[in-house]
This record gives sequence, C-alpha cells and structure tokens, in this order.
Amino acid sequence: MATDGPVVQVRGEVTREVPPELARFAVTVTARGRDREATLAQLAEGAAAVRVLLDGSEPAVARRETGDLWVRPQTKRSGERVVGWLGSVTTTVTVTDFTALGELMLRLADQDQVQVAGPWWELRPDSPAHREARHAAIGDALLRAREYAGALGARVTALIELADVGPADRPMFARAAAFDVGGGAGGVPELELDPQPQTVQAAVQARFTISDPVLG
Repeated sequence: MATDGPVVQVRGEVTREVPPELARFAVTVTARGRDREATLAQLAEGAAAVRVLLDGSEPAVARRETGDLWVRPQTKRSGERVVGWLGSVTTTVTVTDFTALGELMLRLADQDQVQVAGPWWELRPDSPAHREARHAAIGDALLRAREYAGALGARVTALIELADVGPADRPMFARAAAFDVGGGAGGVPELELDPQPQTVQAAVQARFTISDPVLG
C-alpha cells in the first residue's frame, strides 16, 4: 500500500490479571468386584448418587459432561482367568457460583468410591476481558506511535494498517489436590477456595503516517 510521507510502525500489547468466571472439576466414580454384573450395578449406583447431588446443586452447576467410561476385567499374571472387574466413569462439572464450589466438591467426595479433582479456573470464551485487552493493546500502539512522532517533532496523522499479532489469550489453570473421602462420618467439613486470577494478553501491530519530522 503506497503512502505519502513518513511512516512509523509500532507494536501495542497489554497483559492483565482478571478474576476467573468459571471453575471446572472432575468427579470420578469407581467400582470393583468379582462379578461383572455386580460391578456394573455398583458403578451405576454410584453415578446415580453423583447425579442426584448435582441436580440438587443447580443453578450453581452451569454444565456437566460425562466421559471416560470404562469397564475391564482383571486377570491373573499367570493366566487369562478373570478374577474380578473394574469400572470407572468421570463427569466434568462447570460451576459459576464459587461460594458453593468448595461445599459441593466435598459433598461429592464424601460419597463411597468417589474421587474429585480440581478445580481448574477459567474465563468464558466470550468474556469481555478478552475484548477489553484488545482495545487496550490498540490504545498502547497509538500511544507509542504518538511518542515516537513527538520525539521527532511530528504528529500522527492517519492509520495505515492494524493487525492482531497475538500472543493468544492464555488461561491459567489451578489444580487442587484430589479428594477421596469415601463416606466419612461426622458431616462434611467446610472448604474455602481462593480463585486464581487469569492472565489475559493481547498484542497488535500498527502502521501510522506522521507529519514531516523536525530534524534540525
């Protein structure tokens, strides 16, 4: 693109820390037994108990997804004879109400043969924090261009080109220790969790025309 007059090219970037908007954790139900049908029934019973607890925790639970289901036989090393069965099913839970997060995780972990891992903190994909960071990066580019122009005794006159060059937003994840309480007595203890701030980054590259410099 042809331009008249001198041009200054700058990079604008910004890095911010913002509060998370989502928390995810995983709930894994396991079953073990000598009989396949009994193991499957135990697995189904445990998964149903988890579902009941999650149903009772709405609307704090924004989303839940079941995956990583497996059932396999156990055999002796010396042969192929089946001596037992193992089963597992994992549900990923997304929570928006952080005040209820710790209690929910411990209530789930208090069930027999249940393990809870997490939380992992995130921003929503359409979070305003991403847009605000991009706007701030553009402002930084314009400020730098004006500073360079001012150092030359000139001023910014027009924008030629603006490009998003990254880096991409990088959500930070915090993983807590896994819980495996397994039906302890005495009620569920309280657990206070500290949400981890999320790092949001944006960068742009811009070209501006400037007035004639004063070099003398």
